[in-house]
Amino acid sequence: MMTDTGERTTSQTLAKESPAEAAGKGGGQRRGGGDPATRGRTSIADGVVEKIAGLAARDVDGVHAMGGGLARTFGAVRDRVPGSSKSVTRGVKAEVGEVQTALDLEIVVDYGVSIADVARDVRENVIAAVERMTGLEVVEVNIAVSDVKLPDDEDEEQPGRLQ
Repeated sequence: MMTDTGERTTSQTLAKESPAEAAGKGGGQRRGGGDPATRGRTSIADGVVEKIAGLAARDVDGVHAMGGGLARTFGAVRDRVPGSSKSVTRGVKAEVGEVQTALDLEIVVDYGVSIADVARDVRENVIAAVERMTGLEVVEVNIAVSDVKLPDDEDEEQPGRLQ
């Protein structure tokens, strides 16, 4: 639209100028269209979700260890090797889709705790941590209790004493 002085309105100016010219004159206008959060894709590897879930599960009182007997035995041996790090994904399996994830956990509980309460607490803690950190919807957390740690059992996760 033309005014008496022959100037164009801002919308007409922006339509005829290049994007670089318009951005230079626009004073803080964003390039491109839409919300920056929608420009592109984010993919999250299964291992990332497994680490988050493993750490969240270990934080729950009553969880003694993660993984079944054989996995814990091999893990304990591997953990004793100099330079190796403790596997936080032991006992955790994740299936990650574009917007949802499902988790399977295998845990060892301490003797004397309510397994139902520990499983509920693990489920709540894992769901909260994974959803908060990844933005994925956790559709299920299946928990298998593979063992109970008795007070007088020797802990195979601790380094052995040499004699």
